[in-house]
Amino acid sequence: MSKSHSASYAAAGVDIEAGYKAVELMKTHIAHTLTSGVCSDVGGFGGLFELDVKGMEKPVLVSGTDGVGTKLKLAFLMDKHDTVGIDCVAMCVNDIICCGAKPLFFLDYIACGKNEPERIAQIVAGVAEGCVQSGAALIGGETAEMPGFYPVDEYDLAGFSVGVVDKCKVLDNSTMRPGDAVIALPSSGVHSNGFSLVRKVFDVENSDIKSPVAELGGKSIGETLLTPTRIYVKPMLALFEAVKVKGVSHITGGGFYENIPRSIPQGLGAKIEKSAVRVLPIFDLIAKKGNIPERDMFNTFNMGVGMSVVVAAENADKALQVLRENGEDAYIIGSIVESEDKVQIC
Repeated sequence: MSKSHSASYAAAGVDIEAGYKAVELMKTHIAHTLTSGVCSDVGGFGGLFELDVKGMEKPVLVSGTDGVGTKLKLAFLMDKHDTVGIDCVAMCVNDIICCGAKPLFFLDYIACGKNEPERIAQIVAGVAEGCVQSGAALIGGETAEMPGFYPVDEYDLAGFSVGVVDKCKVLDNSTMRPGDAVIALPSSGVHSNGFSLVRKVFDVENSDIKSPVAELGGKSIGETLLTPTRIYVKPMLALFEAVKVKGVSHITGGGFYENIPRSIPQGLGAKIEKSAVRVLPIFDLIAKKGNIPERDMFNTFNMGVGMSVVVAAENADKALQVLRENGEDAYIIGSIVESEDKVQIC
């Protein structure tokens, strides 16, 4: 244990020793994420990772960064901090997989008003779980105690991930054609987007969000909203090995209308069969409670579809089989058509 201590710094609200304790508590969680490429210990000035590019002609690094956003307000209200780390990892690695890349490692950043080691360890436990789910190593991070900037019982959480893909295997949507199938991978809930609207609809700071709700199968609003973002990395890596994938979209903020077009070339669009979309009960409740038009719902939330995948029609059955064998209850929600409208929901 370091003998570092500053009474003056502590008087200003920063507890250095609490930081040391937090690191010790999180080490067990971090150990579960370590992969063969890790070649540094936690606590150094940088995380070292040895890149294995055997079998790759032109390795390309792919990076992604994101945070959890105002979903954290629900964690504060529910006093539950062990799942938001999964969200943080998911928002980064799900983006990386859209390029066809395999996530290699992850770093987190936690800024807080007061460093409570046990709570920090809970947050990192979630981050570690997200890393395990995605096969990424947690090789470093930063906890910044910022009294006077954040309330003592609040924090912010963000992360950064790097993956790798052979250049010849980077997803190329130029092969997309009318008639290609659009496949949906179900979401686990609201994931980590649209929470400014969600919090307004349910008035979470002033309402009972802990009591069971019939429409949510007996779960509370708070519990349902805190359901962590689903991580699609391993099923998608299996799919890439089995089928030629033409495009992938991670359905985040902006919903269908903003995210699906990002994987579709000019002159083509996705025709989504609205009746095929398996809308989760939480979205029906949000729309009803907030009196939100259907168009706005599909333009804000994932509506039960966390990721969309485009494959040739003749490969659709094989793609569905591979995804289902890897834990995804995937299904077809539409097709690619000639259109200047990038998304048609009808």
